[in-house]
Amino acid sequence: MARDTWFETVAIAQQRAKKRLPKSAYSSLISASEKGVSVSDNVEAFAELGFAPHVIGATEKRDLATTVMGQDISLPVIISPTGVQAVHPDGEVAVARAAAARGTAMGLSSFASKPIEEVTAVNDKVFFQIYWLGSREEIAERVQRAKDAGAAGLIATTDWSFSHGRDWGSPKIPERMDLKTMIKMSPEVISKPRWLWSFGKHLRPPDLRVPNQGRRGEPGPTFFEAYGQWMGTPPPTWEDIAWLREQWPDAPFLLKGMVRVDDAKRAVDAGVSAITVSNHGGNNLDGTPAAIRCLPAIADAVGDQIEVLLDGGVRRGSDVVKAVALGARAVMIGRAYLWGLAAEGQTGVENVLDIMHGGIDSALRGLGKASIHDLTADDILIPQGFTRALGIPAR
Repeated sequence: MARDTWFETVAIAQQRAKKRLPKSAYSSLISASEKGVSVSDNVEAFAELGFAPHVIGATEKRDLATTVMGQDISLPVIISPTGVQAVHPDGEVAVARAAAARGTAMGLSSFASKPIEEVTAVNDKVFFQIYWLGSREEIAERVQRAKDAGAAGLIATTDWSFSHGRDWGSPKIPERMDLKTMIKMSPEVISKPRWLWSFGKHLRPPDLRVPNQGRRGEPGPTFFEAYGQWMGTPPPTWEDIAWLREQWPDAPFLLKGMVRVDDAKRAVDAGVSAITVSNHGGNNLDGTPAAIRCLPAIADAVGDQIEVLLDGGVRRGSDVVKAVALGARAVMIGRAYLWGLAAEGQTGVENVLDIMHGGIDSALRGLGKASIHDLTADDILIPQGFTRALGIPAR
């Protein structure tokens, strides 16, 4: 990677993304619900945790490799599914290539801007993410399409509410990029010539359709058309989750969005392979605690039965180490890689994964650990009152 495009931290990737993107596009990458309490807590909670390092005993080499839902990965970090990655012309395909180049897996959103077939063609470790949207027949068709495309498994996301009303205003995302919209947005876009040229040289504007919500080979609905259909679909029940699991019983199935122990136990009963402890990156119900605060109780309750992952607020490799030490098999990153994608495309995403790898390795060295699997809660300093054990019956 050229040194003039290299960035040393995720914070710098965010700065470059902000500098490069039109204001509305950048705003969509930092959006949260209401006051932003949960998104802030996701990040700040990691800083409350400390380490208990050894000064002697570091090994010459550290092993970062692990497995997630049957997939061998080079580090305990995978790509979280995020919708419409049209901040770069190659979108999800660039992200999939970067993940493959760094030996890790990718979650692909059903609201992605690229068809699943194009993404699985460049990365064979893709988990297809589904929202409970439309009829069972329509959902089953999307599952079958994922099977046919070679997806490695499913992710069902349920932690997404109608909570928005952002205190700083919602990003202005157009319905579609037609001529009228492009003229209206031209004052905002013309000040970002590098971003404009990245799409101009391909002779196409950002595509705001979501092809994986449509039939194979069709362009699919716009993001807001699909969003409207989701709003009109009754929320799933636990019976619906069990039914969805049955549609692909031989593949790994991850249920995304746990913060409560009782929900995690119900997920086990529904037959899932894995869960993520998550508040949807702060885009769900504001005031939900940081995922890392909820992780220990959930890992203690179900970690010996299913794989437990975490997402929300991960910005550095040391955050990953804290999560793994407190019971996570791996973490999923979202905003971090999107900033890398916006800043430098595929190489920017690779850069972010390299930052994570380097930070994990450094933390393991400081803790005197030979492997990511050697971490325990004893390696972490947890302040009194830090954790949140939600959904445990009072005695």
